[in-house]
Amino acid sequence: MSVVLQSNYGCVLDARSLIDQGYARCIRWRDKQKSRVKCCFKRQCFQILKSHYGTNVNVSAAVDAGNSEMMQKTAKSSKKRKRKHSELNQGEIDSQAFHEKIRSVILEGTKSLVDSARSLGFLTGDTDAVREPLPSQECRLAALCEMAKDLPLVDQEDQEDCTQLLVAENTSPVDLFSRVTESRADWAAVVTLMGEEYVIPPHTAFLLSDFTRIQPLVQYGRSFDLIVMDPPWENKSVKRSRRYGSLPSTQLKRLPIPLLASPNCLVVAWVTNRPSHLRFVRDELYPHWGVEVVAEWFWVKVTASGQFVFPLDSPHKKPYEILVLGRYRPSAGPSASSSEKPEVPVEDRRLIVSVPSALHSQKPSLSEVLKPYVGAEGKCLELFARSLQPGWTSWGNEVLKFQHTSYFTLTPADDVREDEATDDCTDKPGTT
Repeated sequence: MSVVLQSNYGCVLDARSLIDQGYARCIRWRDKQKSRVKCCFKRQCFQILKSHYGTNVNVSAAVDAGNSEMMQKTAKSSKKRKRKHSELNQGEIDSQAFHEKIRSVILEGTKSLVDSARSLGFLTGDTDAVREPLPSQECRLAALCEMAKDLPLVDQEDQEDCTQLLVAENTSPVDLFSRVTESRADWAAVVTLMGEEYVIPPHTAFLLSDFTRIQPLVQYGRSFDLIVMDPPWENKSVKRSRRYGSLPSTQLKRLPIPLLASPNCLVVAWVTNRPSHLRFVRDELYPHWGVEVVAEWFWVKVTASGQFVFPLDSPHKKPYEILVLGRYRPSAGPSASSSEKPEVPVEDRRLIVSVPSALHSQKPSLSEVLKPYVGAEGKCLELFARSLQPGWTSWGNEVLKFQHTSYFTLTPADDVREDEATDDCTDKPGTT
């Protein structure tokens, strides 16, 4: 039940089920011994039970009551804000104007989708909370990528030289930093890499590197029909938390999208609610690559009860994030051939409603939502990835972060039939 429902407004996702469906069959290699395991992403990571502001913000009530209570809270917040700042800066004015433009789309669409989901027994809040702490989010991968810059890169533009096959039972060292690693197995596998255990989905490929060593991905020789990216945008909260390194917007232009994209490739970028970032993507970044903007979508984050995780009109954090979708339009030449796939139109202003992960920067998978626009056989790539997806190629300096076994519940499954392998991973209706 990974895609709970779809309508003209958009869709409701069960983000955790989307992850688990890639691990329906999983084997674990330890000391050259093979065993079957049930592999489920930890439930507590998706148990957002109440608004982060301490007050549940009911979507239906917000519409039916004209959102008066929320507006009063916003007014109080604004008054407090004005005591410190006599007037809003240009960025805040732009942000407020953009919010007012899309506010009704978010509110009405979310209400419709949440009400429909509740009628199916989803987003009702009836969940058995797991009283366990979240996994540690400490990650050494970015630091390892920095150290790996001293390793030589493959000079020849040869696909065989820049690719290696991941064999689960092979205990010899694997070069993850300068070669694309492929797993061609039909099953997921728990393997040891760099002294740590990771869960690798079936039919996946990945490159663990930073921006300066992306060449092996280009040399990999594949053209992709879908490219999704979640850039590490610069903002004050990232600088304060030091959770990950940010990247200046202008540096994103160096991404070799024209070398990776097939004609009419769907390019999707996660964008913060900062208006300058949105303008940059629409007016500079996409045109620089030859990508035409075709739609803006919104990821709406709700609790397990279907309430906004933040008040919709909060002057600080909003309960939604933006996705900018575009089509790669190569310049006239051999690429515009008769073999070019027919393009499926993308609807504008659609919503993706889901309970977000409690883990920082973990976005929901878009594989099922975007499949109609790229085809079931489309080749998919994720840039700045922090996890892997079955059938996808992924790149980033933390590309294995959420594949670490500390984020999964692994239990022996040798005595379980294949069709029962996911029973313990699948929540009953009305739970998340």
